[in-house]
Amino acid sequence: MSSAVASGERTPLLPDIYNPHKSRKTTTSKSFREWIKDPIYPAEEKTQIPTKHEIAQFREPLCQNVCVGMLREGFHRSFAELFELLQRWKEAEEHPHKLQTLQQHLTRAETAERAGQYGEVYENHLFLARFFTEPEDEWLKHHFFQLALHSARKLKMDSGKREAEANLHMGQVYLEKGQLELAREHYEAFYHLTLGREWQDTSGHMHHSRSCEELQRVYTLLAQTLLQDKHYADAIKMFNKAYEMAKESGDRGPEGEAAYHLGLVYQSVGDQKTAKQFFSLYLEISTTLENTDSLGRAYEAIAKSLESEGKLAEATEYLEKFAEISLNSKQDRNLKKAYMCLGTILISRASVPRLQKAQVCVGAARALSMMQTYRMLIATHRRRNLQKVISWKERREDNFSAKSQSKK
Repeated sequence: MSSAVASGERTPLLPDIYNPHKSRKTTTSKSFREWIKDPIYPAEEKTQIPTKHEIAQFREPLCQNVCVGMLREGFHRSFAELFELLQRWKEAEEHPHKLQTLQQHLTRAETAERAGQYGEVYENHLFLARFFTEPEDEWLKHHFFQLALHSARKLKMDSGKREAEANLHMGQVYLEKGQLELAREHYEAFYHLTLGREWQDTSGHMHHSRSCEELQRVYTLLAQTLLQDKHYADAIKMFNKAYEMAKESGDRGPEGEAAYHLGLVYQSVGDQKTAKQFFSLYLEISTTLENTDSLGRAYEAIAKSLESEGKLAEATEYLEKFAEISLNSKQDRNLKKAYMCLGTILISRASVPRLQKAQVCVGAARALSMMQTYRMLIATHRRRNLQKVISWKERREDNFSAKSQSKK
């Protein structure tokens, strides 16, 4: 029995309204002040009711939240740009980092445009173009390079430097797509904007030299297309343009290659005299640069033109030089080619000593064609491979050459 019952006292159910300071005498009762200090019943912290916007951050798709955020902050142009991209970019929801990067730089570009700071607009679009590097994002890269060009054209304080760079980027875009005429258009704009300027890229490469190199490349591709379609006159004009650009670039390597291509097209139309002029220039440049592979190609090309003119003795001299340099540089494939050409010419000249020499050349070419496979069979030390070698020694059949192997 409790102490209250034992003492005859009764605990009132309600507080004494006439004596409010009098508390109930019970061991289990607490004042309100004591109750809120009880660690078992902590005071309820004041919580802030989340806004509709904050709830949407969890409930709505990320794309929708990004778009709504742009509109709420007044970036209507950025919203329109992103919304148009999202119509094509169905996987955007899976790439939150890319979406946030787009939001950040599109809104920065819009802010800069409002202030007339087109240089900053250009830099933000250029950043986005370089940000999208994965193959599936190629179209996004192209899109932002196009925007960078538009913003660069509005910038008049840098004498057209950024516009020149933007045209370079667009030329690369269209070249990647195989749209050569559009690539040519932008590279030519790049060329004219850099003419007479001392602009350089971050590596110190002159912009104008770069424009010449890019034009040489696209002119060469256009010329090759014309050549395939048998438009020889137009192909020659385009190859001449490529050669002129290579000369203007100041790099002798590309100049030599352009001369070689031009020589080949003149050779194909039967103008051996002009062809030899360009081949001789290619030979001179290759000698200066000590490029043995290019030297071999030059000797071979000159020999072919001489043979077409019936100058077999001179053609033989150049083929012998071709064979010698191929031997010294251990280019077995070129050496085989040189021996085969020599053999063909010597057989056509038909004297006994020359015929014997031709047989030696053909034999050497045949041996070279089998050498790689023979070495492989010997090096592996397998029974089956050794049996092949023994069988060849007995029958002397051509079962080692690349042609023979491809049939098997």
